[in-house]
Amino acid sequence: MLRGRPEVLVLLGILLSLLLDPTGGQDSFSLTWEVQRYDGWFNNLRHHERGAAGSRLQRLAPANYADGVYQALEEPLLPNPRRLSNAATRGSSGRPSGRNRTVLGVFFGEGKWENSSGYHVLSDLVSVEKSACPAEFLNIHIPPGDPVFDRDQSGDVVLPFQRSRWDPETGQSPSNPRDLTNEVTGWLDGSAIYGSSHSWSDELRSFSGGELASGPDPAFPRAAQAPLLMWTPPDPTTGRRGPRGLYAFGAERGNREPFLQALGLLWFRYHNLWAQKLASRYPLWGDEELFQHARKRVIATYQNIAMYEWLPSFLQQTPPNYTEYRPFLDPSISPEFLAASEQFFSTMVPPGVYMRNASCHFQMVLNEGFGSSPALRVCNSYWIRENPNLNSSQAVNQLLLGMASQISELEDSTVVEDLRDYWPGPGKFSRTDYVASSIQRGRDMGLPSYSQALQALGLMIPRNWSDLNPNVDPQVLEATAALYNQDLSRLELLPGGLLESHGDPGPLFSTIVLDQFVRLRDGDRYWFENSRNGLFSPEEIAEIRSTTLRDVLVAVTNVDPDTLQPNVFIWQNGAPCPQPQQLTTEDLPHCVPLTEIHYFEGSGPGFGITIVALCCLPLVSLLVSGVVAYFRGRERKKLQRKGKESVKKEAASDGVSAMEWPGPRERGYPVTIQLLPDRRLQVVDRRLSVLRTIQLQPPQQVNLILSSNRGCRALLLKIPKEYDLVLLFNSQEERGAFVQHLRGFCENWSLGLEVAHMSEYELFRKAVTKEQRERILEVLDINQVDAGTLLLDSSQKVREALTCELSRAEFAESLGLKPQDMFVESMFSLADKDGNGYLSFREFLDVLVVFMKGSPEDKSRLMFTMYDLDGNGFLSKDEFFTMMRSFIEISNNCLTKTQLAEVVESMFRESGFQDKQELTWEDFHFMLRDHDSVGDIFKPNISSRVSFIARTSEERAGVPPPRLYTEALQEKMQRGFLAQKLQQYKRFVENYRRHIVCVAVFSAICAGLFVERAYYYAFASPPSGIAQTTFVGIILSRGTAASVSFMFSYILLTMCRNLITFLRETFLNRYVPFDAAVDFHRWIAMAAVVLAILHSAGHVVNVYIFSVSPLSLLACIFPSVFVNDGSKLPQKFYWWFFQTVPGMTGVLLLLVLAIMYVFASHHFRRRSFRGFWLTHHLYILLYVLLIIHGSFALIQLPRFHIYFLVPALIYMGDKLVSLSRKKVEIGVVKAQLLPSGVTHLEFQRPQGFEYKSGQWVRIACLALGTNEYHPFTLTSAPHEETLSLHIRAVGPWTTRLRETYSLPTGDSSAKYPKLYLDGPFGEGHQEWHKFEVSVLVGGGIGVTPFASILKDLVFKSSLGSQMLCKKIYFIWVTRTQRQFEWLADIIREVEENDCQDLVSVHIYITQLAEKFDLRTTMLYICERHFQKVLNRSLFTGLRSITHFGRPPFERFFCSLQEVHPKVRKIGVFSCGPPGMTKNVEKACQLINQQDQAHFVHHYENF
Repeated sequence: MLRGRPEVLVLLGILLSLLLDPTGGQDSFSLTWEVQRYDGWFNNLRHHERGAAGSRLQRLAPANYADGVYQALEEPLLPNPRRLSNAATRGSSGRPSGRNRTVLGVFFGEGKWENSSGYHVLSDLVSVEKSACPAEFLNIHIPPGDPVFDRDQSGDVVLPFQRSRWDPETGQSPSNPRDLTNEVTGWLDGSAIYGSSHSWSDELRSFSGGELASGPDPAFPRAAQAPLLMWTPPDPTTGRRGPRGLYAFGAERGNREPFLQALGLLWFRYHNLWAQKLASRYPLWGDEELFQHARKRVIATYQNIAMYEWLPSFLQQTPPNYTEYRPFLDPSISPEFLAASEQFFSTMVPPGVYMRNASCHFQMVLNEGFGSSPALRVCNSYWIRENPNLNSSQAVNQLLLGMASQISELEDSTVVEDLRDYWPGPGKFSRTDYVASSIQRGRDMGLPSYSQALQALGLMIPRNWSDLNPNVDPQVLEATAALYNQDLSRLELLPGGLLESHGDPGPLFSTIVLDQFVRLRDGDRYWFENSRNGLFSPEEIAEIRSTTLRDVLVAVTNVDPDTLQPNVFIWQNGAPCPQPQQLTTEDLPHCVPLTEIHYFEGSGPGFGITIVALCCLPLVSLLVSGVVAYFRGRERKKLQRKGKESVKKEAASDGVSAMEWPGPRERGYPVTIQLLPDRRLQVVDRRLSVLRTIQLQPPQQVNLILSSNRGCRALLLKIPKEYDLVLLFNSQEERGAFVQHLRGFCENWSLGLEVAHMSEYELFRKAVTKEQRERILEVLDINQVDAGTLLLDSSQKVREALTCELSRAEFAESLGLKPQDMFVESMFSLADKDGNGYLSFREFLDVLVVFMKGSPEDKSRLMFTMYDLDGNGFLSKDEFFTMMRSFIEISNNCLTKTQLAEVVESMFRESGFQDKQELTWEDFHFMLRDHDSVGDIFKPNISSRVSFIARTSEERAGVPPPRLYTEALQEKMQRGFLAQKLQQYKRFVENYRRHIVCVAVFSAICAGLFVERAYYYAFASPPSGIAQTTFVGIILSRGTAASVSFMFSYILLTMCRNLITFLRETFLNRYVPFDAAVDFHRWIAMAAVVLAILHSAGHVVNVYIFSVSPLSLLACIFPSVFVNDGSKLPQKFYWWFFQTVPGMTGVLLLLVLAIMYVFASHHFRRRSFRGFWLTHHLYILLYVLLIIHGSFALIQLPRFHIYFLVPALIYMGDKLVSLSRKKVEIGVVKAQLLPSGVTHLEFQRPQGFEYKSGQWVRIACLALGTNEYHPFTLTSAPHEETLSLHIRAVGPWTTRLRETYSLPTGDSSAKYPKLYLDGPFGEGHQEWHKFEVSVLVGGGIGVTPFASILKDLVFKSSLGSQMLCKKIYFIWVTRTQRQFEWLADIIREVEENDCQDLVSVHIYITQLAEKFDLRTTMLYICERHFQKVLNRSLFTGLRSITHFGRPPFERFFCSLQEVHPKVRKIGVFSCGPPGMTKNVEKACQLINQQDQAHFVHHYENF
C-alpha cells in the first residue's frame, strides 16, 4: 500500500527524522530544513537502508567464488598473492605522474582499504576493514627465501589475512552469494569528518559555539579516547602503542599517516572556521544551529570539491551535469568501485612527502634514528605517535603545502616498496604486502575476473595478453601471464585494472568510478545542488560551486593565494613553488624492516608457575589438614597422658620397656616385658593390660637372636611352641640390660639360653609372627576331619600344621574367652594329655573324634572326665555345680549363684538323684539323656529345626507342629583368587542394582549435558570462531561446565533429610535407594571434582590459546569484552586468571574445593570431625562463587541458574523445615559405658517429641567445644519416658563424648553435660507394624534400628493394644560374637518382658563358618552343648539361639509359610551390608513365585 503512495513515504521519513531528533539539541525547532542523519538512514524514503552504515555492497557483476557461495578462490586455481605482487607491481620509484597529479590529490582520494581507511573520498564512502565474525582466514603464504618476509629462508612464513565482515543474510546459496557490509555511510556526507553515527559525532563536538572539540591547541582536535573506538595499532617503526598522540576524527583510521592526519585537521579547522563566522554573523543562534549550519556548509563544499574538482583530475573527464534528485536510482557502493579506485591510487603514492612553507622553502624533516631528510618517509610514518615534524599548526600547514606542490608517482602498475613491502602488518607481524593483501581482499569479496567485469559493463574484452596495454613493460606482462598459466580469462580484476592503466585509469576503472560517483550524486536526497531539499538557496549553491580546495587551504592556513596553484590536484608548469626533484628511495631513510611480535614471550615461566600453584592447592590443603590433625591428635594425647603417667611408672618399675614389632607392613607399639617369679614371661601394654603370657618350663630351650647392625637395637626371642617375640629398644645399652636380666632369669629356673647374631634384615625374615602362625593353623579344614578325608600329605604347610601346638592363651583366644576362665581350664586340661602346657593336633584330634564320630556314651564319658576334677571316678554335686558355673561364667554371668544352685537342684531332683551327693558316669549319662532341655545333646545328628513359637493346640494334642528351618548354612571359603573376584563382582552387581540404575541415569544425564554443550559449541553455536580457535579447550570446558553445574545443583537433594524421610515411605523407594543418599552424595562429589579438574584443564588450554590469539579474533569470540581497535596485543594469561570475574572466581572455587574435599576425606574425618564440619560449611561460599562464576560468563549467557534454581528451592525448603523444629536443650539422665566402646546415653524426652520406633535423631554436645550434629538411631521405644542412644566410639567426636560422660561430677543428672536434639528423621523400617508377621534381619551394626522396634512391640503387646503385628522374627547376622556385647542387655530385656512369645531371636556368626578350622571347632561344640543344657547362648546368656554360618533365608521363609498358613503378607526388613540384604531380596523373590504368603521386602544398607 505504501509503495503506491510516495507522499506518505516522504511524510513518514520526515516524521521519523524528527522523532529520532538527529540534532540532539533544544534549538532544533529553529532549523528550517531536514537535518541529514549521521548514519545515512532515511536518505532514500522508499528504501531507507540505502547508503546507511552497515548496508551491504551491491555488485556490478556476478560473484566469483570457488563454490559460487562464499569460499574464496585460492591456490592453485589462482597465483600466490605475494608472487603476483612481485611480478606485476615491483619496480623502481622516482618517475613522475604523466598528468602532473599532486600528492595532495592522491591522499585526498586514497583510502587503502586493507587494514585501514584513509581520506577522503573513499574513506567517506566505504569501509570494509572490520574483520568477520566468526573469524575466517585467507592467509598469505610467503614464497621461500623472500628477501623481505623470509630472510632466514625457513619457508614457513605465513602472513595472516582475516576476511571482512559480511551480511549474515547472504552467502547461503549460489543465488545469494556472500556480500560484504559497508561500515560507514555510503554517501558523500562528510562521515570521515563527523563520524557515521550520532554518538560518534557527539564525542567529536564541544557543544559550544557549534565547534568541534579541540585539545589544548585550538588547531588540533582532542586526543583519541574512550568511548571513541579510534584505531590504535602499534607504530611498526618504533613499536609504540596506545592512543597518546592520536586525534579524534570522524574516521576511525584517520591517524594512519601524518598526510591523512593533515587532511583531517584541515577539515576540522575549516568546520570551526565556519562556526565562528556564523556565530559572529548570527549571535542569537545556539550551539545546535551553529553546528548544523556549519556542518551543512562543510559537507556541501566537500561534495563540490570531490565531484567537480578532484574527480575530473582523477579521470580526466567531467561528470555529466546535475539535473535532479532521482529517488529510484540505487547509489549503493559496489565492491568493484572500491577495488578500482584503491588500486589506481596505490600506484601514485611516492616513497616520501615534502614539506614547505609559504615562501616555497622546502623543509628538512627529522627522522628518529636517521637524522634529517628532505621529506617524510612514508613507510616510517604509519601510525606514528607525537610526530616531531607535525607538533604545531604551522607544521601541518607546511605539510599540506608540500603535498600540493609535490608530483605523485607515475600512474602505472608499479607500487613503491613503502606499500608493497612495508605496509602496516596484521597480527603479530609489523609489516605486510599491501598489494598482496589487496589481491587477497578482492578474492575475499568474490570480485569478478577482469574479463567478467568487462563483459558485465559492456566493454571490449582483449583477445590476448598483449592487447591489455602497449605501454606495459613486456617482462612484467610476461611474468604475470606465466603466473596465470597464460590464461587471460583467469586474470583478476585488480591486476588486470593495473595493467590496463598508464597515465590515466584504464577503460574498466574509469567506467566503474564514473558510474559510482554519478549514482552517488543523483541518488542523494541531501546533495547540495538539489534545490528541493531546502538546504541552500540558488545563490548559496553558486557560491559553493565556485569554492575549490585551494580556497579551503587559504582560508585555513592564511597563506597568500599566490603560493598555491588554482587546482591543487594538478601542478602545471609555471605554478608556484615547484618541487626540488622527484623523490626516490635513495634520497630517504631506509624502511624499518619487519619485526614479529611473540605474544607469549616472557609469559612462559609465569604461566607455568601459575598452573603449578593451582595444582598445589590440594597439596596445600592437605598440608593444612595434616597440621590440624596433628594438633588435634596432640591435644587428645595430652588428655590421655594424665591417666597413663602412673601406669608408666608402675610398668617401668616392674619390667623393661621396648617396642614390639608385630610384622611387616604393621606399625610397632610400646610394650613392657615382665619376667615373673612363676616362670612366666608376660607382655603388657601401657595400660598394663596383658597382651601375652608365655609359660616357661624346664628344660625348655630359649633362643635369643640379636641384630648386629643399624644400631644393634633389635632382639628376637624364640620359645618352642610359641610365635616369636621381636623387640626394638631405644639403644644397644637398653637391649644389653634386658639380655643380662633374661640370662639371669633362665639360669635361675634352669632354662637353656642360646644367643646368636645376624643382621636386622635377616632377623625380621627369620621371625615367625602371629599372623604367620595363624596362617599355619588355618591349613586344616575341620570339614575334612568331619568327612574323614583329611589328607596327611607331606607338604610343608601340612607338616607345619601337624607339628604346631596351641598354647593356653591361643586356645582361649580362639574361643573368644579369657585364659583364666574355668571352662578354658577344664577343656584344656582334658585335651592336654601329656601335661606339657600345649595342645597338639594329635591331642585335639582324639577329643574331636569322640565328639564328632563317637557314640553318645563316649561323648558323655568325655564330659564326665573333663569335670571330674579330683579324678576319683565320681562327679560330686560341687563338681557338677562347677561345670555349670563355668558355662555361666563365660556367658557374662547371666545367672546368679543362687539361681544356678536352684537349676542344679532341679536337675538332680527331676532325675531322681536328689539324695545323692556324687554321680557315677552312668548317673550322669542318665540325667543328661532324661532331662527335657538337653535330651538330645549326645545324639549323633543334632536337629536342624528349632522353634521358639508357643505350642499350638495341635502340638498339645500330639500332632507335630510345623517348625522353622533355622540351621546355619556352613559355606566353605572360596580359595581361588579368580573365583573370589568373580563372586565379588556378581554380588556387587546384584546388591547394587538400584544404585547402578540411578547412577547410570544420573551419569547419562551428565553425559548428555556434556555432549549437548560440546556439540553445540563445536557445530551449532552462533558463529564466533571459538570452536576453530580452541576446539578441544572449548568442548572440554563447556561440556564439563554443564555437567558440573548439574551435579553441584542436584547434589543438594542428597542432603534434604526431611524430603528423603518422606520419600522413602512412598513407592519411589522401590526404585530409588534413598538410604544411599550419603553415598550418592560422595559419588556425585567425586565425579564433580574430576569434571571440575577437566574443566580447569580446558580453561588452561583456552587461556594459553587466547593469550596468543590476535585481538581481532578475540573481539569475535568475546564481543562484550574486547573491541578490535588494532592494538594487536592480546591480554596476558594473568589477566584471564586474576583480572576477570570468571577467572578469579574459578581460582577461588578451586581453593574452596581443595579445602572441602581434603577435609572431607575419611582419613581426616576420623582425626578431626570438627575440621570437616567447619570446612564443609564452605558450601555456602561455594554456591555463591558458582553463581558469580556462571553469571559473568564470557562466552555464553548465564545457564547455571537453569540447573540450580529447582534444587536450591527444594533444599531451602527442607532447611526451613529443619529450622522450624526447635533445637531443644535436654539433660542427660544416665550415662553408662558399655563393652565394645559403646556409650549408653539416656536423656530427657522433650515435650511434644513424637517419634516412631526405628527413627533416628541428630545430637550435639557443646561441652565438647563444638556445635556439630551427629546422627544416631534411637534405641528407646516410643512409650518410654526417656530417650536413649547407644553410641559406639569409632571417631574423635564419639570418643570424646565417651570420655565426657565417663566420669560424672555428681549423682544428679543435672551434672551431666547437656545435649541438643534435632529430629526425628524417618527410616524405612517404620512400617514393621503394618504386617501381621514381620521378619527383622540385621547385619553387624545394622541391628541398631531394631532395638527400638523390639521393645515397642513387646510393650504394646503387654498392654493388650490392638496391633496388627502378632509375631516378629529377629535375625542378627554378624561376623564375630564380640560385636553384639552391648546389645545383649536390650535383647535380654525384650526376652524378659516378652510374655506372649512375640519375638523370636536368632544370631548367626559368619566368621567362624569361613574359618572353620582347628581352633574354632571347640567353640562350635561348646555352644551347642550349652544351648541344650540351659537353653541359653554360651556367649550372650540369652535364650536366643546362636548359629555358626549364614542364615538359610529361602528355607526359613518357606517354613514361615508353614508356621503361619493364614498370613497372606509378611513384611521383611533388613539392614546391613549389601550382600546380606541382596540375599534376603533374592529369597523373597523366589518365595513370591509361589501362590502362598507374599513377602514384602524393605532394606537399608550401611
